[in-house]
Amino acid sequence: QVQQVESGGGLVQAGGSLRLSCAASGRTFSSYAMGWFRQAPGKDREFVAAISRSASRTNYADSVAGRFTISRDNAKNTVFLQMNSLKSEDTAVYYCAARSTSLDMIYFSKRVEYPHWGQGTQVTVSS
Repeated sequence: QVQQVESGGGLVQAGGSLRLSCAASGRTFSSYAMGWFRQAPGKDREFVAAISRSASRTNYADSVAGRFTISRDNAKNTVFLQMNSLKSEDTAVYYCAARSTSLDMIYFSKRVEYPHWGQGTQVTVSS
């Protein structure tokens, strides 16, 4: 079973950038499709980005497409979320999610599809 720890959150001005990292335990990280979700105060947790286990396919929420980039380094058991041109509405706790899969090119974009979650990292964008 994989366990994830997110890092890289913080306070940034609107228009700035942050890079989130999610370090996963275990020797089978390359068997997991990964995703990033976020939850703002008083709102439901929402999908941000997903990546297949081989990194061959990615998917983004419309609200972040063109500004955020998801990537992974399977040798380092880590998935990243590069966030550029940040807006105040990006303020949220960001969570890393994992799901084991036997398929190289599949990703998952729904919260219910992921059984494994990290504790989250706070991102605050000041306007």
